[in-house]
Amino acid sequence: MKPAIRLASRVRRLLPVMAVAMLLAGCGLTSLEKDPTSKWGPDKLYNEARGELNNGAWDKARGLFEKLEIRYPFGTYAQQAQIEIAYCYFKSGDPTDALMATDRFLRLYPDSSKTAYVYYLRGLINFIRPPWLVGRALHYQISERDPEAIRQSFEAFKEVVTRYPDSRYYKDSLQRMIFLRNALADHEVHVADYYYRRGAYLSAVARAEMAIRTYDGAPSLDRALGIVIRSYKHLGMTQLQKDAERVLRASYPHSPELKDL
Repeated sequence: MKPAIRLASRVRRLLPVMAVAMLLAGCGLTSLEKDPTSKWGPDKLYNEARGELNNGAWDKARGLFEKLEIRYPFGTYAQQAQIEIAYCYFKSGDPTDALMATDRFLRLYPDSSKTAYVYYLRGLINFIRPPWLVGRALHYQISERDPEAIRQSFEAFKEVVTRYPDSRYYKDSLQRMIFLRNALADHEVHVADYYYRRGAYLSAVARAEMAIRTYDGAPSLDRALGIVIRSYKHLGMTQLQKDAERVLRASYPHSPELKDL
């Protein structure tokens, strides 16, 4: 791509930022004079923002990073400011705006060296881990929650694992993927069991088999096979029942599900 074309493309991508900057400029010098940061250069803005971030002052830090991005959209800190804005939203408990900020970064800088971290951050934003104390006290079940955030988290970590195997975030992303895979499998088995207990045996089989096909290696798949076997038994599908039993015995020879056969 020719330099002129690259510059034009970059300008088009940053038009929203430039528009905001022009809008702020239109507010007049009076408002700028009241802003103690109005004469700060990019280095001072960034360092002050990092200081607020390190102190856990997420809203103050985000405000400074936003000013940095608006005033210096082509500067050295522009990409990092966008990432820090997303992180501040995440830490202040605003996952919707945090995800929007990561989406914007990936749209503007798809080839950035920091893309692996942004996908990792997306995974963290949606990551659901049951609190240890709450889980013990209230029998918290992640499988009973809406799985959409779990799926989004899984897909974000998958991007890191598949596209950036040399990244420093690879190992942790892989471990979180395994956890989320197991959670998603648990959810499908939970739904299959719900259908089974209500006599909707075909639906129970469909959900259990979907878990088996999709989440290979998850610990709950023996329970999925147990639901398939019992459902086929109720439906009078003897051959399919026996086929599922053979798979269960071969794959999970010590499964508690075998006691009920």
